[in-house]
Amino acid sequence: MSKKQAGLYRNPPEIRKRQGKYLFIGSQKVLNFSSNDYLGLGSSKKLRKKVADNFLKYGTTSSSSRLVSGNYSIITAAEKEYARYFGYDQALFFPSGYQANLGMISTFFEPGDTIIFDKHIHASSVKGITLSGADFYGYNHNAMSHLSKRLENYDQSRTAVITESLFSMDGDFLDVEGLKKLKQRYGFLTIVDEAHAFGALGDPSFKTGCGIARDAADIAVGTFGKALGLFGAFVLMPQGFKEYLINFSSPFIYTTTLPEAHAASAMDVLEMVRESKDKRRHLSEVSRHMKECLSHEGFKVTGEAHILAVEIGEENMAVTVFQKLLEKNIFVFPARYPTVPMGKAILRLGMTALHTQEDVKYFVGSLRKIYGKIE
Repeated sequence: MSKKQAGLYRNPPEIRKRQGKYLFIGSQKVLNFSSNDYLGLGSSKKLRKKVADNFLKYGTTSSSSRLVSGNYSIITAAEKEYARYFGYDQALFFPSGYQANLGMISTFFEPGDTIIFDKHIHASSVKGITLSGADFYGYNHNAMSHLSKRLENYDQSRTAVITESLFSMDGDFLDVEGLKKLKQRYGFLTIVDEAHAFGALGDPSFKTGCGIARDAADIAVGTFGKALGLFGAFVLMPQGFKEYLINFSSPFIYTTTLPEAHAASAMDVLEMVRESKDKRRHLSEVSRHMKECLSHEGFKVTGEAHILAVEIGEENMAVTVFQKLLEKNIFVFPARYPTVPMGKAILRLGMTALHTQEDVKYFVGSLRKIYGKIE
């Protein structure tokens, strides 16, 4: 069976431009529910102006790897600010989230080590694990009891657990307290990918956006390309780990470093994140409203924050629903195998602070009508 017949063929529509919560596909203006721009900073005119000014001031490229002539003081200063803000000793910037996970995991571990990972972690973490040469074992998604059984069999002094704080497809939270208790019991190293949480989630008062896993994480990974509205990524870690990455991480060493203008913009972003309390509160409220409305209409929906997964099941059905929604000027991502297990296709909703209750009403009503016609 071909990929097209199985509903697994990828042919993403060409997007002409983005304008806030809307995408323009040809002459069609569509409401976007597939963005990771959780706070709307990626659409911010204020941030665009700051970034443009930074590139005018510093230039367009570093023209070198970090270890040759690209180790600019402003990059180091920005990394210190990020470590301080998120509560870690050190930070190191990478060109992308994929590169950060790949470079960090493949460097920190070697044959003789053991990595135990949540089966729903990102593909970049899986690739880093396989390249490390360490022994690795998965545990059932978010199942602390299964993780505990895994931990009983290995030398904790050379064992690490890798997981996420807000899972990118399921939309559920890491059991931070459960992980913390196991960490206290077994003493393993913990790496948590907070890419979808940093900036958008934090304390109950919505004040910081510092993520949810600091109490359990030794090392955390964040990206600029989601709630922070920029591009690139960063690894947060204890004292001494940064030096090791700089000297031994091939994906870091052998690439052109992000330019000075990026570091300056990263510090501007951090200031805007500090000021985004109201955006975080609205994001929480509109996301909860979407989940409640979908559930009320009988849809099976999972997700505990701004990532929601509407269960579809069969891959071709997910593609059909996507296409029907697009006809109604709604864009939503039909996640299919291998992003999710075969036969477990979903509509993956990325809610943002730009969405309104009216947008929610239109989406849910459109989905209900589409299902009525299909059935």
